[in-house]
Amino acid sequence: MIDEIYFKIAAYLSNPNFLRSVFDNRFILILMVVFLVRLKYATYSSMWMSALVNVPGTVLHELMHFLVGLFLNARPCNFTIFPKRDELGNYVMGSVGFRNVTFYNAIPSSMAPLLLLVLGFYANRYLLPLMPATLLNYTLYVLGQTILIENAIPSRADFKVAGMYLTGVLLYGFLFVALLLSF
Repeated sequence: MIDEIYFKIAAYLSNPNFLRSVFDNRFILILMVVFLVRLKYATYSSMWMSALVNVPGTVLHELMHFLVGLFLNARPCNFTIFPKRDELGNYVMGSVGFRNVTFYNAIPSSMAPLLLLVLGFYANRYLLPLMPATLLNYTLYVLGQTILIENAIPSRADFKVAGMYLTGVLLYGFLFVALLLSF
């Protein structure tokens, strides 16, 4: 009896028409993302549960800082993904320290997590079409994209570092405007 019910449900969830209706439904996509974000925030009452849920995104976020800082000679000197409390009592999930922050590397090093958006874009364009169309694959895809996009957002501390050098802000502001005008 239970086997029959299981196989009927599995057959329905594997039905191409059902899968197409799920994949093409933006409401279900948004519902999944909101559910995942709510689930994440529900873990915030426990520092260790929060850390466990945030580890994949924290590693990616801090790795972007580290790699761009290394490439631009900001000399990363520490890398941590273990949560700790700051002076205001808030939890800091991870951090990267630099020994050589200058006008030319402060903005790229601090805004480096934005590169995760590029990674998410290419995963969407090139990896998603290669995945077999199953409900599990779609759920994992939404989870992965949610992690990438949410952790691409620079923190307040990142914005503070980015604004440390007026020369750098003017330099990258000019380059950004020039890039926009070239289109």
